[in-house]
Amino acid sequence: MMWGLKIKKWQKQGSGASWVWFGLVWFVCAVSCDPLSSLNQSMDIDFKEYQLRCELRGHEDDVRGICVCGNEGIATSSRDRTVRFWCLDKNRKFVSSKILLGHTSFVGPLAWIPPNSELPQGGVVSGGMDTLVFVWDLNTGDKLHSLKGHQLQVTGIAVDDGDVVSSSVDCTLRRWRNGQSVEAWEAHKAPVQAVLKLPTGELVTGSSDTTLKLWRGKTCLHTFEGHADTVRGLSVMSGLGFLSASHDGSLRLWAVSGEVLMEMVGHTAIVYSVDSHATGLIVSGSEDRFAKVWKDGVCVQSIEHPGCVWDAKFMENGDIVTACSDGVVRIWTVDQDNVADQLELDLYTSQLSQYKSSRKRVGGLKLEELPGLDALKIPGTTDGQTKVVREGDNGVAYGWNMKEQKWDKIGEVVDGPEESNRQFFDGVQYDYVFDVDIGDGMPIRKLPYNRSDNPYDVADKWLLKENLPLSFREQIVQFILQNTGQNNNTFDASFCDPYTGSHAYVPGQSSRVSDVSAKLSFKHIPKKGMLVFDAAQFDGILKKITEFNNALQSDQENQTLSLTELNVSRLGAVVKILKDTSHYHSSKFSDSDVALLLSLLQSWPITMIFPVIDIVRMLVLHPDGAILLHKHFEAKNDILMEVIKKVTVNPTIPANLLTSIRAVTNLFRNSCYYNWLQKHRSEILDSFSSCSSSPNKNLQLSYSTLLLNYAVLLIESKDQEGQSQVLSAALEIAEDENVEVDPKFRALVAVGSLMLEGLVRKTALDFDVVNIAKAARGSKEVKISEVGSDIELLTKQS
Repeated sequence: MMWGLKIKKWQKQGSGASWVWFGLVWFVCAVSCDPLSSLNQSMDIDFKEYQLRCELRGHEDDVRGICVCGNEGIATSSRDRTVRFWCLDKNRKFVSSKILLGHTSFVGPLAWIPPNSELPQGGVVSGGMDTLVFVWDLNTGDKLHSLKGHQLQVTGIAVDDGDVVSSSVDCTLRRWRNGQSVEAWEAHKAPVQAVLKLPTGELVTGSSDTTLKLWRGKTCLHTFEGHADTVRGLSVMSGLGFLSASHDGSLRLWAVSGEVLMEMVGHTAIVYSVDSHATGLIVSGSEDRFAKVWKDGVCVQSIEHPGCVWDAKFMENGDIVTACSDGVVRIWTVDQDNVADQLELDLYTSQLSQYKSSRKRVGGLKLEELPGLDALKIPGTTDGQTKVVREGDNGVAYGWNMKEQKWDKIGEVVDGPEESNRQFFDGVQYDYVFDVDIGDGMPIRKLPYNRSDNPYDVADKWLLKENLPLSFREQIVQFILQNTGQNNNTFDASFCDPYTGSHAYVPGQSSRVSDVSAKLSFKHIPKKGMLVFDAAQFDGILKKITEFNNALQSDQENQTLSLTELNVSRLGAVVKILKDTSHYHSSKFSDSDVALLLSLLQSWPITMIFPVIDIVRMLVLHPDGAILLHKHFEAKNDILMEVIKKVTVNPTIPANLLTSIRAVTNLFRNSCYYNWLQKHRSEILDSFSSCSSSPNKNLQLSYSTLLLNYAVLLIESKDQEGQSQVLSAALEIAEDENVEVDPKFRALVAVGSLMLEGLVRKTALDFDVVNIAKAARGSKEVKISEVGSDIELLTKQS
């Protein structure tokens, strides 16, 4: 069989393309930021450029989603856990008219329900990382329905003839009708990232498995393949089919029959969203900070933003709304009568300049951290001493002239390309990402490369990963060297199979090659072993039980629930054994001791059971106590699960929550509870989920410890669904600015451990773990910064 590979390289500057023949391998090097930019310059396109119309400020964090609500207004969602509704005031300016509160984590997808008899002013549907879907009445701002059923983050929403259809990272679609779930099904084997209703009635889904699927009811009519990475955004293209946006940096227009009608390439990072207008224009939003406007497959305008563009939507009049990570909603227009005044335009230009300056690095330092020209007023100390200062948007080096006692200008200091110009692959930035066309109708493959990499290692790993002949090794290496300007560099060409550790036979060389291999080193991950809460104030516990027992004896209605003197003494004996930790290896409990504790959990009023739960918390750390308690679990009703459900029903009592979540966390000490913990995993995590946002730092710490223990257990049992649920909950804590240091640290350790040794690394990247890791790395708290660096290192591994 003859193999043919085409490799394309996109660069920031330059133009033209060259083909190079290496044996059986074709390489094409097309050099252009926008592959259609030369067409764009030569074609006579009737297009008016968009300009800023206005900025809508109010959100306190990234704006994640946009929903154009007909002529009623605009709804936006945010990491700040809110949905805002904006409408035109009497002066035809957009103002925030309603703030919709209810989600407990960041809000993403939105959908518009046109006015009907139930919703006279229409409604908005929102989905969040908290797994919930809410239907809001725009007339009152109240929740009409709270839809609970998804196990993980809600990623997409579509309105289908009065029904709501939602997609989730839990791989399912759910259909909701009149506030109830009427059907659910697994749509993909990987997270479903988007769902779209077509005018013909079918649904389309996009997934992290790189495919799209067409659905009629619960029947898959067709699977669309072509993207090389997660499909993140979908939109109808009237009269033609539908559009998709992908992490591979491209947009595609598909016919419903399955053909790719057009591919649009121009973004240099993940493309999060796509939308179309009746005029035929297309808009896309990307992590590269640009909203791009496309006409007939050509990028006709790139609108720069001071941050990631999470979403971009057309209004009916053709204006564009964008959602940015700086927390600002912006509207762009071609109507000169609506363009912002010059002061606002200049202010926006200044915002862009400040943002880019804050990110620009000179000689390894941030430009904004360099001293100004005033630093040159201070004389040097030695001849030839150098100093780098900030001049405008550049760093300039000066050398000290001892003889003339002045600073001589050496020249401008430059670094490599800015981060925003580097390309993304699988959520990680690289200096280069080559497109590889294997031919024979196979999809395009991506070959990522950093200048710090050994090209031989990259070629070896990539050929093995793609199951291609190793005979292509030298041709790929030579192509990399030529197109990265590294021809004169010397690299170790010895081969080591990255999966088996064995070496390739090379004629004329010794069969023994050094087995030295690089291994990543992490500070805090992976977590091994379980954490428990083993400190207790036993005297205080007994005192509280005695106090509650006296209250019951004085209450005529509840007198029968009180303990006899004998039972009070038995509880004292139990506590005495638990206090004597030096004899845990030999001390024993009786069945009647455990039965007494369980009967109190069932019979005593809910306001009085927390000291009893606290004894159970310590009992499960005792070898004999843990085994006896487990026998009672198996022989009788699941009393502990009943207690969990009872104490987590609103209104909750903090003491009950704290003792019960710590009791469950301590179960991880003994492997006999592992099956029970996995069986009830979803119920337990859902029941205690409110602890993550509690102002009580002890509850926060207990919940994050529970998640960390679950992460260790589920990695060991290779439970991918469970790992995904824990990952979602841990990331929710990790990105919450109100969470204390210790619970955030444990949540981040859980995330890093799941990514390193679990099965959810790809899911984590889809969850925007790259930005969460960067934020953690920048923390002033040393251990948060260290574990953030661990996770960031993981995200950079291909």
